[in-house]
Amino acid sequence: MQALKKPLQQNLALIFFSALLSALHPAMAKTDLEAEESFLRARVMNHQQKTDHSGHENPIDKSQDFHGVFYGFLPCNGCNGIKTTLSLKQNNYYLLVTQPAKESSREFYEKGKYTWNEETHTVVLTPRKEAAIKQYHIVNEGTLVQLNSDGTKMSDDLAENYTLRRSDTVKSREVHIH
Repeated sequence: MQALKKPLQQNLALIFFSALLSALHPAMAKTDLEAEESFLRARVMNHQQKTDHSGHENPIDKSQDFHGVFYGFLPCNGCNGIKTTLSLKQNNYYLLVTQPAKESSREFYEKGKYTWNEETHTVVLTPRKEAAIKQYHIVNEGTLVQLNSDGTKMSDDLAENYTLRRSDTVKSREVHIH
């Protein structure tokens, strides 16, 4: 009988601990569930609040969006015109390549920085070397019109002759001299 009591006691102890464990498990699960629901409620409330994030946002420099390659054929005295390519690169650098339309003319390169003014709709080219500052009026994202040396707009009939168009807005960059 003694031999039978010992396995029975072991089984009863095992059943008792199993019952105790299963009784405690739902309580722990309920506590975890409550914590998760509390976290979700706090998260929803946080998203519903209108918070001001301007303190930690980086300011947006719209001039970084305004870049590309612009082509045009500008008038000149003493030649048939000047083939002009203006490349406005990221980080506000530019490259201006000009080539007079005459025999054995070479290309002239000008590098520098540009600034973009959203209020006045102008791009100002400041060369690295001693050269005149050039200004262009932004007609739209694909068209620039050169301004007078004092920054004023040219008359409408002249402005058409001093227009540069972005490469993706023109069909061909070939310039035909007549």
